[in-house]
Amino acid sequence: MIINKVLEIVQNFLSPLVEKSIILKFIDKFIFISISAVILLSLCAPSDTIGYLALAAIFLTLIKILVTKGFRFEYTKFELCLIIYLAFVIISTAGASLFWLSLKGILKTFIYLGYYVTCSIYLKDNKKDIYKIFGLFIFCLSYESIVGLLQNSSHAGALAGWQDTSNLNPEEVMTRVYGTLKPLNPNLFGGYMLALVPVIYGITALLAANGSRARFSIGIFISLLSTVVMLMSGCRGVFAAYPFMMLVPAVILFIRCPDKLKGLLYKLYGGICVLGVLLVMFSTSLKARVLSIFAMRGDSSTSFRFNVYQASIQMFQDNPFLGIGVGNQNFRETYGLYMKTGYDALSAYNIYLETAVESGIFALFAFLGFIGFLITGAVRTILNSRNINKVIILTAALTSVCGILLHGFVDTIFFRPQLQFVFWMMVAVIRVLADFDTVKEN
Repeated sequence: MIINKVLEIVQNFLSPLVEKSIILKFIDKFIFISISAVILLSLCAPSDTIGYLALAAIFLTLIKILVTKGFRFEYTKFELCLIIYLAFVIISTAGASLFWLSLKGILKTFIYLGYYVTCSIYLKDNKKDIYKIFGLFIFCLSYESIVGLLQNSSHAGALAGWQDTSNLNPEEVMTRVYGTLKPLNPNLFGGYMLALVPVIYGITALLAANGSRARFSIGIFISLLSTVVMLMSGCRGVFAAYPFMMLVPAVILFIRCPDKLKGLLYKLYGGICVLGVLLVMFSTSLKARVLSIFAMRGDSSTSFRFNVYQASIQMFQDNPFLGIGVGNQNFRETYGLYMKTGYDALSAYNIYLETAVESGIFALFAFLGFIGFLITGAVRTILNSRNINKVIILTAALTSVCGILLHGFVDTIFFRPQLQFVFWMMVAVIRVLADFDTVKEN
């Protein structure tokens, strides 16, 4: 790989600077601070601010690469798929009719993928910090759970479009909590909680495996609280994705876990499932919200999504190979030519359809290849590893990734920075802990 040969020359020239610079000596600490800032400020900061923090982490990582003698790029099969995906995104952008809007979209893509590279390089050298990262996620999850609980108890007012109340009795109208994520939206909140609850489940299982009873009790409490508040978001995509997401740890438990741990973890899993069922059964508003999933055209939100799906399929049929170009603003402008009603849309409400519409069928195949190689590599390691801590952390990260991807069938909050940065962090955790065949170039 020619890039590694060039990199070696640059490193030989710049590496002596490390001994002379305090910042370069402790650059990993600055990278960790930047990564932590992205995670924590995602709770309340606007998208642009989060993006700038991610850029800071990427910039510091680039400096680290240039001054660290002996660093070489290597890639796995799933990363090769990402490279191919990115290549088609670039080609799609170059040929987009709305080039400048698409250019803005591809810059976001570069930031997200750059953040993944940053996290994977950092965690490769600092694997123990995965626990610190998970600790930050649990703090965010706990904070949002408390905020959501307070919003529910105070019957926080809904913004327009959050729920179709035309066919509901007053007692069936749900108070949909939305947390502090910007922009305020219960679907974004629900998706964010869905992505993070596997972290607290995993850490709770880890505490059980290591015999920490007091901390295990705290983990159980946070797990139950966060699960309940997640359901309070009223996000039907979460309602649909959560049971399927939880099949990931359930199947792994059945196959992999030692007998002494199975009892506790089955109780944890079973308790969460029973709690969800009871909440739906005994909450009139929650039950009405769940049943509205099956209303199809009878629910205005679902009907709107069907209209968007139809229009998006037509957009793809007109641009099957290279798409229209990436970016929500680009999609919005193009969608105006295809929309079925007087309401525009920011996205296709399906991340796979959106990928095909924006960047074409080949980009979609590359994205699906990325998912396939990532999941199979993680599962193979989980089933073969004898390190129980590694197995639990990997299972938590894989469950989070699967939850986000399942939710993506009916929504596109995946493209929001709060979800993107969680997703790519989990991918980085899997990359670092799982056993992937890599290609190294000298």
